[in-house]
Amino acid sequence: MREKDDVKRIFSKNKEAYVTSSTHAFGKDLSLMINWLQPKSTMKVLDIATGGGHVAKHLATHVKQVVATDITEEMLENTALYLKSYKNIFYAVADAEDLPFEGESFDIVSCRIAAHHFPDPERFIAEVNRVLKPGGQFLLIDNIAPENHKFDQFINSFEKMRDHSHIRSRSLIEWKSMFADYNLSIIKERTRKKVLPYHEWVHRTLDNDEIIQHVGQFILESDKETKNYFQVDCEDNIIHSFAIDEWMVMCAKRTD
Repeated sequence: MREKDDVKRIFSKNKEAYVTSSTHAFGKDLSLMINWLQPKSTMKVLDIATGGGHVAKHLATHVKQVVATDITEEMLENTALYLKSYKNIFYAVADAEDLPFEGESFDIVSCRIAAHHFPDPERFIAEVNRVLKPGGQFLLIDNIAPENHKFDQFINSFEKMRDHSHIRSRSLIEWKSMFADYNLSIIKERTRKKVLPYHEWVHRTLDNDEIIQHVGQFILESDKETKNYFQVDCEDNIIHSFAIDEWMVMCAKRTD
């Protein structure tokens, strides 16, 4: 599939950036997920699309085993080098929509800042449901699209300009519908505005000055309402930062 080839190409090229990225490596959500999940030393965790391995690293000290997966082999190999001191993290090249694991084999499944790259989110959620034990927990953290159509179009358009592997940030309505269809009950959730440093964000995936300029112009030429919604901070046509919507949700697989 072309979309998945784009993911492999872009993440192979930028594997170091996702280990060091301030957006991915830090954030209150990493400590909050421990508080929400209350992981135990007997548990087995699956971290889908692990990227730089930040979730795997944080959970590894609390559980028996973490299986960190990614569709991009080079990304996974690089992350394994950074996390080589964590002896209970194991690695597997795997497609989020076609997981190579037996059913009902994990106590916790996590996926952070990755699902907007998945072409078929419903199949992803079906796989989460399949591999999760009854009563097990699923933690999803991802960028979401606003319900306002204009803002939805704006965020997904410029994300795609900057990263061809971006498929779509989905809305809360879309995600919640899928959860309901696949036996996942929401236990806790929160939304927040996530502020992104523009220079780091745009250069994480782009090195073509013409495309970088095009992305910047797209933002600068947006209307005042859009700039206000996305909290665009700019001065003298230099963008310093902007903010997107992010959702953190913990679900449990129903046992009935």
